[in-house]
Amino acid sequence: MAVNRSKSAILPPAAPPGNLASDGASEDVWIDVIQKMDEVYSDLVDSQTELEEKNAKLEEADTFIQSVLGAMTDVLIVCDARGRIQQVNRQLLTITHREENTLLGTRFSDLFTEDSQPTVAGFLDSLISGQDVAPCDAAITVPDGPPAVVALSCTPRRDPRGRLAGMVMVGRPIGELQRAYRALDAAQEQLSETQQRLLVSEKMAALGRLVAGVAHELNNPISFVFGNMYALKRYGAAIRKYLTACDDGLPRADLDDLRKDLKIDKVLRDIEPLVDGTQEGAERVRDIVEDLRRFSSNQEEAPETFNIIRLVHTAVDWVIKAQRIKPAIEFVRPDRLDVTGHKGHIHQIVVNLVQNAADVLSGRSDGKIRVSCENDDGMIAIKVADNGSGIEPAAMDKLFEPFFTTKPIGSGTGLGLYVSYNMALKQGGDLMAANCPEGGAEFTLRIPVHVSSPQ
Repeated sequence: MAVNRSKSAILPPAAPPGNLASDGASEDVWIDVIQKMDEVYSDLVDSQTELEEKNAKLEEADTFIQSVLGAMTDVLIVCDARGRIQQVNRQLLTITHREENTLLGTRFSDLFTEDSQPTVAGFLDSLISGQDVAPCDAAITVPDGPPAVVALSCTPRRDPRGRLAGMVMVGRPIGELQRAYRALDAAQEQLSETQQRLLVSEKMAALGRLVAGVAHELNNPISFVFGNMYALKRYGAAIRKYLTACDDGLPRADLDDLRKDLKIDKVLRDIEPLVDGTQEGAERVRDIVEDLRRFSSNQEEAPETFNIIRLVHTAVDWVIKAQRIKPAIEFVRPDRLDVTGHKGHIHQIVVNLVQNAADVLSGRSDGKIRVSCENDDGMIAIKVADNGSGIEPAAMDKLFEPFFTTKPIGSGTGLGLYVSYNMALKQGGDLMAANCPEGGAEFTLRIPVHVSSPQ
């Protein structure tokens, strides 16, 4: 509607004949009236415009709320303070096969089966008394069909003054929950299988890097055993020859000469040390093979008691002997420290930590690795520190994430620290990293002295 608000367009009525001064005053009054009418009309137009804008926003908000309610897969029931239904969503109508107008104003408890009504009937009383309503399972009646069981929760609805205005009930169909739980279980099982494969994969990758060092570890005792066996073979031939001469009845003087020529007395002195040395070498080979078996196995091992100092030395030897340029190793530890735990896991963690330190120092002639081990109030603390470049601040929070690595592509899997961290947690311990004040990085493995079973 177009309105001409110009004063020139509004002509006041003709003034009656009379006093000119009086005529002028009457005209001013009319002008004031017209101006006030103009202002009132302008305010009306502004109010109408504002009202239309607010109405548009209300319609938009209502459309948004209805779309959200319609998209919900859960059942929604809104009641007043008397337990009468004020609003429901599309999911409830779909489940119950009813129309919304047949539900509005009815008692909410009538929606539920007789078995569930005693449970839901006390919702309002609990809310009125200020108590929380515990989530529960309830069955909604479905005409011509089995009841729909839902996991029901109830919360109060209050007016602007904070008084109880009603309640809101949300129910998730149990069938949907069961499907979600099954999907979650399947995902958890798949994750566990993936973690096991990653663990074995990392073990094989680490073992591949350590082959040269392990081969050297095996070569020493095997060579020792072979050398002793050749000596024992020679000694056996000498003893056989001497015993044959004794059986042939040679004179005593000839036997004494033969005994001297065959060095029988020396043979007798050497046999026992040779046998002991051979046995020690064979046991060393057995121990190395057993360590390899534990290292590469994907089976859960039972806790056992062992000297962790020897284990740390073995792990360090495996890594260092495989390095082309060997860093200097400094050990700070007691002579013996017994631990009850999963030997293979601790072995692999130490191998990974020492291997990382050796990789950081690769190619450096002044490389140094410091390995310490101590009992700290019931926890074994194993620290592996290097004099490398340290850890960048941006990488510190990502060290134990899977597949994160600062090594060039093809030089690392990014799983070593991730696997080590999870194995430490499994032992009831932890694995931490920090930069040393004097330079380089230090990793600290803490595990309990006694681990009874996997965590």
